[in-house]
Amino acid sequence: MRTQVAIIGAGPAGLLLGQLLSKHGIANVIVEQRSGEYVLSRIRAGVVEKGAADLLDAAGVGARMHKEGLIHDGIELAFGGARHRINFKELIGKSVIVYGQTEITHDLMEGRAALGAQSIYEAENVSLHDVNSKRPKVRYQKDGAQHEIECDFIAGCDGYHGVSRKTIPDHVLKNYERVYPFGWLGILVDKPPVSEELIYANHERGFALCSQRSPTRSRLYIQCRLDDKVEEWSDERFYEELKRRLDDEAVAHLQIGHSIEKSIAPLRSFVAEPMRYGNLFLAGDAAHIVPPTGAKGLNLAASDVYYLWQGLLDYYQSNSSAGIDHYSARALLRVWKAERFSWWMTSILHRFPESSDFDRRIQQSELEYLVSSPAAMTSLAENYVGLPY
Repeated sequence: MRTQVAIIGAGPAGLLLGQLLSKHGIANVIVEQRSGEYVLSRIRAGVVEKGAADLLDAAGVGARMHKEGLIHDGIELAFGGARHRINFKELIGKSVIVYGQTEITHDLMEGRAALGAQSIYEAENVSLHDVNSKRPKVRYQKDGAQHEIECDFIAGCDGYHGVSRKTIPDHVLKNYERVYPFGWLGILVDKPPVSEELIYANHERGFALCSQRSPTRSRLYIQCRLDDKVEEWSDERFYEELKRRLDDEAVAHLQIGHSIEKSIAPLRSFVAEPMRYGNLFLAGDAAHIVPPTGAKGLNLAASDVYYLWQGLLDYYQSNSSAGIDHYSARALLRVWKAERFSWWMTSILHRFPESSDFDRRIQQSELEYLVSSPAAMTSLAENYVGLPY
């Protein structure tokens, strides 16, 4: 098979890139090792920055997001038994949209099918070859047969555990990583949200988050130990612990329901540099991971896709390689700013096991300064809604 761009991975990054390329007449094929049903079953982020929303509109798949998504003009920080609202609209005139990543993936899959673009699911033993040449190749097995795709460029959108980053030699790639000593235990439940906006809670027992996916579906989290097992956490135990970490008003509005999904996510900060090797480009989780505290994972993938899409457009429409040559540097500049923000949000809201009494008082002081300073709240707001591309 011959195409212009081979995309590895059918998550939001790969599907969004494919949709944007197809809308502009650039041939592409997506190769995914899992089934489409498996991809749609993954429960992920739900906060969409303005830039990411605009990109979904440019891809022609934003209509349902605007119809069903929830506009949030701020968030609430809870500590010391009280809640404090950070008003994005008032501070910087922008908002975010709460709309589940699963729904975005569904919209992108439908959009790709409508364009007749090719996606190959359940591709086994995917491998990348000749990525430094003008004719890179993707090989995979399906239905017992060996297949090969020859292309101009490969976009590695296959996540942290994918083959794309592993194809880059160790002496070329430099990894930066911070592993946090805790995880998030999250449940999905068909009950109305605790509040109209997200509540981020700092408590002596640990962090908690009351989030949502729709007016009737809530996503709830508590900080847990890394060695905790999902099986150890009954719904009853989860709710008991969540209540301990919320203020009285939030507890009063919390509706108890049976969890329809429950999982533990470890937290890490990770960046791989560079994001280009020959004619292989990394995007999304293949190149970086952020702790979910700052709601940046999906949105960083979208900004990567924007820079790569623009670079490929320049190449095919204007015969210019400037965009793809600067892709890694442009993307990483924004990645590291988002990494900083996500690290900062994580550091002020969680309980670290190694923290001293001094550390905890500093954390308390940081939170009190934040909610009393218009400048500090503005900084949080502009980072949360998303820095410009």
